[in-house]
Amino acid sequence: MKFYTYSGETAAEALKIAQSHHGVDTLVFKTQEIRKKTLTSSGLYEIVVAVEEESENKPPKAPLIPESLYDEELNEEDVVMQLSSTVEEMRKLAGVSSNQRNYSFSKNKTLLDKDAPLEDTPLESNKQDALLQALKDEANHKKEREKREVKQEEEIKDINLQLSKIRDSLKLIQNMFWDEKNPNSVNIPQEFAEIYKLAKQSGMKSSHLDEIMQLSLELMPLRMRENSVTIKRYFREVLRKMILCRPEDLNLRQKRILMLVGPTGVGKTTTLAKLAARYSRMLAKKYKVGIITLDNYRIGALEQLSWYANKMKMSIEAVIDAKDFAKEIEALEYCDFILVDTTGHSQYDKEKIAGLKEFIDGGYNIDVSLVLSVTTKYEDMKDIYDSFGVLGIDTLIFTKLDESRGLGNLFSLVHESQKPISYLSVGQEVPMDLKVATNEYLVDCMLDGFSNPNKEQA
Repeated sequence: MKFYTYSGETAAEALKIAQSHHGVDTLVFKTQEIRKKTLTSSGLYEIVVAVEEESENKPPKAPLIPESLYDEELNEEDVVMQLSSTVEEMRKLAGVSSNQRNYSFSKNKTLLDKDAPLEDTPLESNKQDALLQALKDEANHKKEREKREVKQEEEIKDINLQLSKIRDSLKLIQNMFWDEKNPNSVNIPQEFAEIYKLAKQSGMKSSHLDEIMQLSLELMPLRMRENSVTIKRYFREVLRKMILCRPEDLNLRQKRILMLVGPTGVGKTTTLAKLAARYSRMLAKKYKVGIITLDNYRIGALEQLSWYANKMKMSIEAVIDAKDFAKEIEALEYCDFILVDTTGHSQYDKEKIAGLKEFIDGGYNIDVSLVLSVTTKYEDMKDIYDSFGVLGIDTLIFTKLDESRGLGNLFSLVHESQKPISYLSVGQEVPMDLKVATNEYLVDCMLDGFSNPNKEQA
């Protein structure tokens, strides 16, 4: 019997090397740990194997350990697990059963006595200790790796949190210039700079914006001022309560007459066509709709409206004076909705605006909607509202939301006039690009930018 010594980073690796030289029936005599594995250096194990002299010339026996154990790509943990499953086979190779061992080892000789039974030989004990130690080492290494991974994840979270705070600070620094340009405004802390700049650039009236900022400073809880996200969330709620929107009322107790008024070029005729299509085709109930136009100045407008009416198979009548208007109202008695289109007038043409009042004062319950484009600046919007206000405005309809970069002028006008918004035109397509106005949608458009809900759904 001869003894050979082999070393490796683990006990399993040392055994693998020994078996590659002497075969899978190699008998392990001794295993010991020379150096523990650390973060900066690998471990070192030494294994002593006993080999019968005559076995070197014998043909190799069938392997007791799976061939996959020798696969170079197999990881260390897999090797140890497969070794543990072959302990009994190695015992059989040495001629030792689980209940009785038939080998003894003599410390003074390099021979194995097959005739002297020994209850607990150092050979078997060392083999088991080596495998158990290898398994323990791998388990400890795995725990260490898991601890390092958890620590790294916590460090990454902490870094992301710090980066978020730095980005917030940069935003505050970038937006601090507003305080220098507007020294007479309310004294607003730096954390409000970003939201102030956003609202200012939207076209909102300065006095309204300062009023909102002052209320926010007085009412906002201190814990919400930690970053721009919570401040924006609070400001969103303030804007939502700043404007009024009128829900669509379709519970008709009598026919409804809707008249659209406003300056030229705001999209009254297209908006009326969208309303006609909505009431007659797009709702759960198909309502009967009639159209009357008072616009006799623009031939193109009458042709456009007639084309829409023919497509939707509804009647359209053009009238000139209040007397004809009364007759057409009576002729359309069967309709649920009567939509009235009017000529666009400049807000400074007081005489023509007053002429529309004759149709409204004819004894009919007419719902008057002032149509405005959000591309108009606030000061001009206010002039238009004041001029058409003599007609008794009931609601506001805003068009061209898809062409505007900000809705601050809309918020200021609605807040100033205290008139509700009924509909919004969000594009050119008839009839799809018409939306019932809601506070949530308008606030989203102002703070996050315009979005067409029809295109998002598609």
